[in-house]
Amino acid sequence: MKIILFTHPQFLAHQSMPRFARMISEGMIQKGHEVRIWFPKAFFFKLALRKPLLQKWFGYLDQYLVFPMLTKMKVLGCSRDTLFVFADNALGPWIPLVNKRKHVVHCHDFLAQQSAYGSLAENKIGFTGRYYQKFIHWGYNKAENFISISNKTQTDLHSFLTQPPKFSKVVYNGLNQNFEPAKNKAVIRELLTNNFGIDLSKGYILHVGGNAFYKNKLGVLEIYDQWATDYTSKVPLILVGEVPSEELIAFKEKSQFSKSIYFISNIDDFQLQHFYQGASVMLFPSLYEGFGWPIVEAMAAGTLVITTDENPMKEVAGNAGFYIPKKNFESEEFAKWKSVAAKQLEHVLQLTPEQKALAVQKSILRSKQFSAQGFVNAIEKLYKQILLN
Repeated sequence: MKIILFTHPQFLAHQSMPRFARMISEGMIQKGHEVRIWFPKAFFFKLALRKPLLQKWFGYLDQYLVFPMLTKMKVLGCSRDTLFVFADNALGPWIPLVNKRKHVVHCHDFLAQQSAYGSLAENKIGFTGRYYQKFIHWGYNKAENFISISNKTQTDLHSFLTQPPKFSKVVYNGLNQNFEPAKNKAVIRELLTNNFGIDLSKGYILHVGGNAFYKNKLGVLEIYDQWATDYTSKVPLILVGEVPSEELIAFKEKSQFSKSIYFISNIDDFQLQHFYQGASVMLFPSLYEGFGWPIVEAMAAGTLVITTDENPMKEVAGNAGFYIPKKNFESEEFAKWKSVAAKQLEHVLQLTPEQKALAVQKSILRSKQFSAQGFVNAIEKLYKQILLN
């Protein structure tokens, strides 16, 4: 196959999307296919002098003015048997450039779309944000072929399309890093203790994720605070991800357990795997997800996962997950939610060695259903179907 893979520009500094695009490109190349990657270069963006607002708008010029003009000319030189692959549905505005050719769009989540159309009360966005999401919607609505990373994402996709898609399949994400259980958790915890200056010898509660509203990072702090209040056992909370927001810092400072809460940022993949391996439990109470990478990563590293009792989190964790209700923001229900979540956290932490070993075995087994090779094999088969249709 000849594949043109559209990806986000490098100047946007995404993290998960480049890994996903690499998994596609490297996997297809290893199978003997020809892959070329197209993305906007930084022309106007370089002139923004590192000023965030200017970078945003100049970046739009590069993405939606310069890149489309260059792409139109490059498409003319592509043979008719070329498959144009979009690594993300958020690249929608470029789809009309090739929608008369063989193409497919990988769909991750529609949270920004739902926010723009008022479906997610927790995330209100401004006029320009709503317009931008409508621009994206206009674009991917021109496509015919889609591959979604979960059944939940596929359902959301179909709700936004104005007509049924010609081709729509689900292929779960594959692990694109080598996560595996530690041979000895105590050794990993000692290593982390020495490297980060935090006593993790007795274990710790882990959360991995960004600061986006749907990650419910504040909810992680709220659950931990309730758990530390209600129960006598005490281990630290480690939150790995972006630099904490002012809201998160404020909560930590007000908590009577603030000295046991740690935000860890700017670590490499090797250190991330160590945090997964050494954790007592992974706490992942997301409100929404497209898939939920950290769930699989933690399970593959031999760590139990507590997550929200809704799809796609349930879809991913399956019978290996431990579940809590989705956060309810109403005052009385919120207090109940914290209590229930804290109780589940204590339950997992107090599992007997035999119960824990069985649960870990289930988690590792579950994670094997999300292999990178399985993902590549599945999308290769679908790509070929699209080209033949």
